[in-house]
Amino acid sequence: MPVNQKAFADLSAELRAAQVALVAVSKTKPVEEIRELFELGQRNFGENYVQELVSKQPLLPQEINWHFIGHLQSNKVKHIAPFVHLIHGVDSAKLLKEIDKQAQKMDRTICCLLQVHIASEESKFGFDEAELSLLMKEIQNKQTVLSHAKICGLMGMASFTEDETIVRKEFSLLKSIYDRYASEEFNILSMGMSSDYKIAISEGSNMVRIGSLLFGVR
Repeated sequence: MPVNQKAFADLSAELRAAQVALVAVSKTKPVEEIRELFELGQRNFGENYVQELVSKQPLLPQEINWHFIGHLQSNKVKHIAPFVHLIHGVDSAKLLKEIDKQAQKMDRTICCLLQVHIASEESKFGFDEAELSLLMKEIQNKQTVLSHAKICGLMGMASFTEDETIVRKEFSLLKSIYDRYASEEFNILSMGMSSDYKIAISEGSNMVRIGSLLFGVR
C-alpha cells in the first residue's frame, strides 16, 4: 500500500503549526514506503524491533533520524548504538546504564527519553513517579553518572480506550511530571499516536508517533 501523501501533507502542516515533531512509525513497512516518505521531506522514523531496524538502516538514506520506540532489551542495545538518534522507551536504570556503556564504546552520545507508566493497563512498561524521582535525584547527585547517554525528556502511552476523559487525564499527568524536570536540554515530551495525538498535543506533547495515518492500518 503506498504512503498516503495527502494525509502526510495535512498532518505535517498541522504539526508545524503546533510546533510538534513527527516521528513516522515505519515498523513492518517496506523500505520503499519509507523512502517515499523521506523524499516527501520526512526525516524522523520510528521502529519497534531491533532486528527490523538493523536490517533497514543500511538500505535507506543516512540522513534519516532513527527513533527506537519499542520495548528495548539491554542485550540488544549494542546493535542500534552505532546509529540510533533517539531511544524513546527507557524504562529502567539498568537499560539507561547499558545505553551509556554502548554509546561510550561507539564514542557518541545517545539521546534517551524515560518512559513513564501512566496507563491503567499493567502490560505497559515504564517508571512510576517515585522511581523516576529517585533516578533523577541519583543523576543530579552524581550517584548515577552518565557520560554518553543523555536524558532529553519523557515518553508515555495512554490507555487503549475510547474514553477520551481517561486518555486526557493520563496525558495531563505526564505533562505535569515533565514540567518538574523541563529545561533547555530536557525538552522532549513524546506522547500521542494516530488514535490520540490531537488529545496529546492539547495536553502539551511536542513529539508524536504516527503510523497508521501515514502508512495505513497494518
